[in-house]
Amino acid sequence: DGSFIGYKEKPQDADLPYPLNNFSVAKCQLMKTERPKPNTFIIRCLQWTTVIERTFHVDSPDERDEWTDAIQMVADKLQRQEEERIQCSPTSNIDNMVEEEMDISTTHHKRKTMSDFDYLKLLGKGTFGKVILVREKASGKYYAMKILKKEVIIAKDEVAHTLTESRVLKNTRHPFLTSLKYSFQTKDRLCFVMEYVNGGELFFHLSRERVFSEERTRFYGAEIVSALDYLHSAKIVYRDLKLENLMLDKDGHIKITDFGLCKEGITDAATMKTFCGTPEYLAPEVLEDNDYGRAVDWWGLGVVTYEMMCGRLPFYNQDHEKLFELILMEDIKFPRTLSADAKSLLSGLLIKDPNKRCVSKNIRSFTDIYVITLDIFRIFLEDFYSFFENIYKNFLAKFGGFFFFF
Repeated sequence: DGSFIGYKEKPQDADLPYPLNNFSVAKCQLMKTERPKPNTFIIRCLQWTTVIERTFHVDSPDERDEWTDAIQMVADKLQRQEEERIQCSPTSNIDNMVEEEMDISTTHHKRKTMSDFDYLKLLGKGTFGKVILVREKASGKYYAMKILKKEVIIAKDEVAHTLTESRVLKNTRHPFLTSLKYSFQTKDRLCFVMEYVNGGELFFHLSRERVFSEERTRFYGAEIVSALDYLHSAKIVYRDLKLENLMLDKDGHIKITDFGLCKEGITDAATMKTFCGTPEYLAPEVLEDNDYGRAVDWWGLGVVTYEMMCGRLPFYNQDHEKLFELILMEDIKFPRTLSADAKSLLSGLLIKDPNKRCVSKNIRSFTDIYVITLDIFRIFLEDFYSFFENIYKNFLAKFGGFFFFF
């Protein structure tokens, strides 16, 4: 059926463990390369809005051809059968899997249904469904409802990512993360009712203005670090930080979206292996096919911060093989207009070695850095639930009343 399943150790036929990797080769791209080792091939596929790549090494060119030919044959067959598979896919399995995940409400009222909302405007449409601006009839409040087709999620092998996003949204509450108000399901749809973030993508604003000032970048950066710190404290690694996943709310504050690639249960010392993310934002340790940890998020922060102040990516080439070589080998270059403090922090965030990379707990080790007082957080958090009081107190204790950035 196109499933490509990987295990940490060779499984016994009688007792298959839970797979470490499980993705579909449908509509995949295959690439042959001699890096980082001879006889390497790469499988690239699109899951949600993110490019997923897996790298494999074999012993000879002939063996590599056998693998790639077999994978391509299955991918071609799946392409021919896709329309039939979507029409015939049963939804009973996903119904059972999401029954508990989708039952969320911030109140003790009855479970929400489609009839509890007025549908006002189509905000976006994609492969898996659509996002609609809705108004809750009971409260008159506006939300963005993401409506996903179960049959497409199954056919595209996106069940795991969908459930991950549902769990992360359900279990996290932070002012700079997109919040989930309700979720429920119908016979053929999954529905996420989320806060309506109407300030646009940071990517759009940067494209229009070309670069942001260092002061403005410090403001956004402080909020991103706050959100990443919160996720890490909840043992969640984000793994997909990029401009397209950073939104602005109506007051101009950051909202991180799209939690499908998050990895849960990751402590400070724990590592992951899955090759995932967006090519231009991949950390060196991911490209080298090494085990990696939370430091990948700080690399991602370095990339988006560089983009904001410099108006371009720190490493870029349309050829992904050359792009990956730049990420692994090239020294970072700065425009002359960038301040010494900005260069210092970016150099710390974009260190190739993850063990030496700057993280939130040692940002204060940089000399002559700017500070942003937490007054912005005091003002911003005034209207939030008391839950955030604990976050704020912990933040004050950790940073001594100041947020250090640049």
